[in-house]
Amino acid sequence: MTTNTIHPLARSADDVVIVGGGLAGLFCALKLAPRPVTLISAAPLGQGASSAWAQGGIAAAIAEGDTPEAHAADTIAVGGGIVDEAVALEIAREAAPRIHDLLAYGVPFDRDLEGRLAVGREAAHSARRIVHVRGDGAGAAIIAALSEAVRRTPSIRLIEGFVAEALLTEDGAVIGLQLREVRNYAARPVLLAARTVVLATGGIGHLYAVTTNPREASGSGLAIAARAGAVIADPEFVQFHPTAIMVGRDPAPLATEALRGEGATLINGRGERFMAARHPLAELAPRDIVARGVFAEISAGRGAFLDARQALGARFADRFPTVHASCIAAGIDPATQAIPIAPAAHYHMGGIAVDDRGRSSIDGLWAGGEVSSTGAHGANRLASNSLLEAVVYAARIADDIAGRTIPSPARLADVPTPRGDAPDAADVNRLRTLMSAHVGVIRNGEGLAEAVRSFAALECEAASITVRNMATAALLVAASAWNRRESRGAHFRSDHSADVPALAQRTMTTLAAVREIADGLTERPTPRIAQPMIA
Repeated sequence: MTTNTIHPLARSADDVVIVGGGLAGLFCALKLAPRPVTLISAAPLGQGASSAWAQGGIAAAIAEGDTPEAHAADTIAVGGGIVDEAVALEIAREAAPRIHDLLAYGVPFDRDLEGRLAVGREAAHSARRIVHVRGDGAGAAIIAALSEAVRRTPSIRLIEGFVAEALLTEDGAVIGLQLREVRNYAARPVLLAARTVVLATGGIGHLYAVTTNPREASGSGLAIAARAGAVIADPEFVQFHPTAIMVGRDPAPLATEALRGEGATLINGRGERFMAARHPLAELAPRDIVARGVFAEISAGRGAFLDARQALGARFADRFPTVHASCIAAGIDPATQAIPIAPAAHYHMGGIAVDDRGRSSIDGLWAGGEVSSTGAHGANRLASNSLLEAVVYAARIADDIAGRTIPSPARLADVPTPRGDAPDAADVNRLRTLMSAHVGVIRNGEGLAEAVRSFAALECEAASITVRNMATAALLVAASAWNRRESRGAHFRSDHSADVPALAQRTMTTLAAVREIADGLTERPTPRIAQPMIA
């Protein structure tokens, strides 16, 4: 099979440039065909994307008796009072055609004995509406099918092994990207001219010490857009998956929520179920409530475990092969043993603020997938809505761009660009530790203030632009969490444990605004380091 990889130093002509090789980036590139697209992926295509690791599936109201309206109602009920209800309903209504698109690209969704798409149930859904692939393999199967389709599409050119470390703007519009080779920090960066850029770089999970996300999910897309002046929405809302498998791996393997949908229970080290006392839905309560329940048992020294022995037993390996393999590799047989778990950073509801066509506040910049914030998730994402949102908005972005005439790329100034520095491991470890300790499942003002001060200093002082971008993304989350003095959805503050009705609105902020917060918490604000060619 031939591949359509080009030399990484080649500059695009009138291409649409998509940054990110996950579900949103791949789907958007395919939907734009035959329009020329340059697709930039930090990892080899099909790797390094959180969507490839998604075990749950895609939520879609396609079963008899289910409706998009019911799906949207469940989404709104979980979202902490700040879901954009129109967006939630539109996404639910577009689910069926996007599922058919994925089938056409070769995704082998599970079917029942009559040949219909099989659907499962997950937490906070009122109906069985999750479409799976072999129980827990939806993400990997979808990414594999789309990667193969992309490689077969001649209008898509690939740049693999490069990360976008800066967004280049002029007069409030995109003019290009600054790229750097992932495995060669000492090389000079490459400037790529482009007036139409789609960021699909994923989330921020790897800013935390315990996460289910790949290393590439370190907030780079969020940071470069914020540095260029983009409006950022809801950055304080980070979802923690309650059941990461704690076997000493980074990232932590995930025990899909579908296990609880099939009857698995949560127990502590004494063998006691603990969720029934916290919520009427027990193990199927919204993720933020379950995550805090698991966190409380661990904090109390009782430990937390996922018990599928009665619900699945010997059927575990066949029904959930990915989870089974992770457990067996760690010496745990989930058919006969309870699985040790802990909450882990899993999904970012916040991101680059976009409209209903995926447009950001910067002319020429679109965003899709987890790096964006559409308003669909509010303060707490409903299970398996993320993959659906990614394909719905990827298709919308492609439609919006398809109807435009793209101006010729600007001539980028031949200015000296600095060589890079490899990320300092101590800086990265300290940042991740602070995020988990102070910007995690349970937060308070004092810890958040400490985190804000630390991230603001690191953003200025780090020699590595990779670390600076991580610090920028962390600062956006921590400062916005400090500023929201209430608890709502996945954002829980022990010093403001109730929700405040007057604050039932989305956050819209900028990097300049969160830096003002940081300066207010710091006795001697550190001068900012200018970023070349960034507005």
